Amino acid sequence: MVEMDELLQLVVDEGVSDLHLEVGAPPVIRLRGEMTPLDLPDMTPADTERLIKSIAAPKHIQQINECGGADFGFAFGEQARFRVSAFRQKGNLGAVLRQIPNKLLTFEQIGLPPAVKDLLYRPRGLILVTGPTGSGKSTTLASLIDIINHERACHIITVEDPIEFYHKHNKSIIIQREIGNDVPTFAEALRRALRQDPDIILVGELRDLETIEAAVSAAETGHLVFGTLHTTGAARTVDRIVDAFPTNQQMQIRTQLAAGLVGVISQVLCPRIDKPGRVAAFEIMISTPSIQSLIRDGKTFRITSDIQTGAKYGMNTLDSHLLELYQKKIISYGELITKAQDPEGVIQKLGG
Repeated sequence: MVEMDELLQLVVDEGVSDLHLEVGAPPVIRLRGEMTPLDLPDMTPADTERLIKSIAAPKHIQQINECGGADFGFAFGEQARFRVSAFRQKGNLGAVLRQIPNKLLTFEQIGLPPAVKDLLYRPRGLILVTGPTGSGKSTTLASLIDIINHERACHIITVEDPIEFYHKHNKSIIIQREIGNDVPTFAEALRRALRQDPDIILVGELRDLETIEAAVSAAETGHLVFGTLHTTGAARTVDRIVDAFPTNQQMQIRTQLAAGLVGVISQVLCPRIDKPGRVAAFEIMISTPSIQSLIRDGKTFRITSDIQTGAKYGMNTLDSHLLELYQKKIISYGELITKAQDPEGVIQKLGG
């Protein structure tokens, strides 16, 4: 009978990103992007229930019973933190545990260009980190906050669901609030945050209209606001925010975004072929007067060409970064084509 501590130790030792616990299958790990079953017996309903109850608080079990699922974070000693999504399926308990690395990455380790660092010194505005689920957005955001914490004397408020990285006060003072534990919703936390003298606000996820509105207005009123969205590419990110609003408010939000958005960092994670591990590919959009007018006029489809010609501002498209990684033999051709925004354009650049 396998114990949760043994599974978590394996996850930490092997550098596994996710652990899946499902009835009728052995525990499965995601290692360097690949799903790999462990050499263990298939789990019974009693097994998954025992394993999940060993890490979940009574209130989380109650939430699973009442709502069908619960998300929470917990620490595995000093070694790592985990983000858990526990749920019922076919009447049985299942869970996915995502390992949150204890060590935050430096700017160079993430692979971000220096132009992004300049954004961290802006007095106000909205910086969005976007990408599909599991693309490393949380790690990038936590690392950016860590850099500010070590280099600037600020008051930082983070609102997360759940809290993933625990930050210690350094040059800055950091308040971290968890949805469900400390405050009921993102929108409520943002409203309160504005009365708590913040310089910087991090919103774990811009998941509804109320939260997006609160984040945009916080950026307008003199705060530097960080947030995440599950979009790929800067143009799609702007569209996604505008489309969240009713038609009669879309002109107004375009004007607000044009003024308030200072940058979009869009990322995907790719398995490496040069050595074990994964590498992030980035699209960097930094707001310029030209991009501001494209956002205001609803011509987001032209943002990509502005990014292509904006290298002097530190901008690059996702496809150009993927191409660079492929040409340096860091990622495979298959990865280049599946992750590219415009695969045909990439094939043409390679000479057909």
